Amino acid sequence: MGEPFPDPHLGWIRDVAPRTPEGCEECLRIGSPWVHLRLCLTCGHVGCCDSSPMRHARAHAGVVGHPIVQSFEPGEDWRWCYVDEVFV
Repeated sequence: MGEPFPDPHLGWIRDVAPRTPEGCEECLRIGSPWVHLRLCLTCGHVGCCDSSPMRHARAHAGVVGHPIVQSFEPGEDWRWCYVDEVFV
């Protein structure tokens, strides 16, 4: 079996700084809690994970069209593509 094909959305990754390093951008604005944070690797948006009540990271990916996030949790460095639903 060969190597899997690279995710076609990797070209969206940029060198970004988190826009709201203190937490989920939308949750901070509306006062909602979150579980874990995800960093958009296209624009630096910090959103809450799918286990959080509002799922802002996934909403950002769907509305804005930025497909790849990285965990914004200390000690984690994995990335996820919302379009292909795979780790990249």
